Amino acid sequence: MNAPAPPAETLRAALAGLLDGLPPRQAAQAVERLIASYRGATPTDAPILRDRADVAAYAAYRMPATFEAVRSALEAFAEAVPGWVPGGHLDLGGGTGAAAWAVSATWGGERPVTVLDWAEPALALGREIAAADPALRDVRWQRSRIGAALTLESTDLVTVSYVLNELTAPDRIALVDAAAAAAQAVVIVEPGTPDGYARVIEARDRLVTAGFHVAAPCPHSDTCPIAPGTDWCHFSARVSRSSLHRQVKGGSLAYEDEKFSYVSAARFPVAPAPSRIVRRPQIRKGQVLLDLCETEPSLRRTTVTKRHGDLYKAARDADWGDPWPPSDPQVRRA
Repeated sequence: MNAPAPPAETLRAALAGLLDGLPPRQAAQAVERLIASYRGATPTDAPILRDRADVAAYAAYRMPATFEAVRSALEAFAEAVPGWVPGGHLDLGGGTGAAAWAVSATWGGERPVTVLDWAEPALALGREIAAADPALRDVRWQRSRIGAALTLESTDLVTVSYVLNELTAPDRIALVDAAAAAAQAVVIVEPGTPDGYARVIEARDRLVTAGFHVAAPCPHSDTCPIAPGTDWCHFSARVSRSSLHRQVKGGSLAYEDEKFSYVSAARFPVAPAPSRIVRRPQIRKGQVLLDLCETEPSLRRTTVTKRHGDLYKAARDADWGDPWPPSDPQVRRA
């Protein structure tokens, strides 16, 4: 018997041909409008995804990127909570369900999953796509206004991805507080822009105030060491480009990098990384420069050279967003 395909491959296969029958120009126009909406700073009191054309364009263009960003955040969280597996998952503003796919890819198995969103076309298409993965066939797709009036049932894990930018400041606060009250663990992902980072930091502060411990990306739950307005913390996930990506953006590369900011936190004890690589490592002759966020908290650049032996080899293989030093005891002693 053949092993089931990984969720990422199953998702790509489910999305293939989604735009059949939709004129390419209409799809491209919908994508361009959605990009402007999701990267903008103007909240809205109506769903951004309005009809089948919008949802098809969003799913084909944005869902793979959202999946990869959320999966990266979840994997960092999972490393900080070894042995923990969510018994239930609630995805707020989940649209077509990218975060549900990412949770399935991170922990596997089946669990009660509810996706809340205010756009019925997104929920309908999400249900259709999820039919391709047996672990997601029983997901509950529920229409709900995402805002101050939201009430949530208790669950193990709440995800909030690419949602906060759609809300007013009071609604953002209410949503994060509701997630904190309902969940044992919360993972929030936003675009990797200065504004997206600011929203993540605002949410992070509220989670810590509510008694949560930051698991990732930060190696601590203290104040972020980045001075406001001087920089922003973000990471990158590689995404395979579809034909629609190439149609909208041009170019011939088979991939693009999705920039995102995130925070994951839990009510129970966590084991965050000793430090985290917060910029792309700079590999030079005989040395690697790593920019680290550390436990103190502080930001520091460290240089790893050939004299460090196995640690140097590990530094050459390290990537932006990775914990440092590696968890391998032999490498850490080098």
